[in-house]
Amino acid sequence: MKDDHRNTDIDEIIRTSVKLDDEPAVELNKKLKAALYQQEAVMRKQPAARTISLWYLPMILNLVTFVMLAFVSLLAINNAYLSYFAAGICFYIGIAGVLLTMIGVKRTNIKEEIAIRIEKRGVLA
Repeated sequence: MKDDHRNTDIDEIIRTSVKLDDEPAVELNKKLKAALYQQEAVMRKQPAARTISLWYLPMILNLVTFVMLAFVSLLAINNAYLSYFAAGICFYIGIAGVLLTMIGVKRTNIKEEIAIRIEKRGVLA
């Protein structure tokens, strides 16, 4: 004898409740499509990625490095004339790096070439 644990009345009620017989109205469908198209148009207008330019980074690193070297030369070299001379050369190279970077920015397309591009989520390209 096979023991049937299924209750056919409950199964029938569950099956009928799961069935989807009604469809949304045509007007509701049209409104939903229009809202989706409008949201897509807004998302397409937003930029797909954010760009961060790093053109100033080599200039800052150069300046910091040579200023630190100038202070080290002032502290480490015992001869006053030689230490001031070395510090002056370091300051000069630091300032020259800043000027060369400014000229490079003015003459070339360095701001766009040295950049990080960050993609945004949920924005259409």
